[in-house]
Amino acid sequence: MRIDLEKFQQADFGHYFALVSDERVMAQITERSIPIEEAQRNFEALLLRNKKYGEAGSYKIYDRFSREYIGLGHITPDEKVNAVAEIGYMILPQYWGKGYGTKVARALIAKAEEAGVECLKAIIDPANIPSRKILYKHGFASEKLCEMDGLPGEILSKVLERY
Repeated sequence: MRIDLEKFQQADFGHYFALVSDERVMAQITERSIPIEEAQRNFEALLLRNKKYGEAGSYKIYDRFSREYIGLGHITPDEKVNAVAEIGYMILPQYWGKGYGTKVARALIAKAEEAGVECLKAIIDPANIPSRKILYKHGFASEKLCEMDGLPGEILSKVLERY
């Protein structure tokens, strides 16, 4: 199984909305699905970030061979701290437990290295054991448990190797 990443474009709202409107996907992120009007505003902001950042931004994830849409992965630079970025991903439920999370994390880390990121952060729901395992496998370490926007959160980080 191989994946490809392609930056989201204006015509990709349907793919984005398929994720953010799915309660199962959003249960570990916002604990609620996103209504269409809010999703449209969020998607426009995503497109603006995609234009602003080179290798960073939000990517559609595809299975390389079947070309099936798998989900979204992002690298979002911290605008206050140079060379630090957050990574994250959302995968459609029918692809959970099939190894895509590991592939996506690896691809996002590689993109972040290409973009010159020195430290990656990931924010997860502490109850999301599969995501924690994937991040630990890729060298992330837990930094702290905290509340974020009224929800439980865990921040993990990884210092990237410089070549």
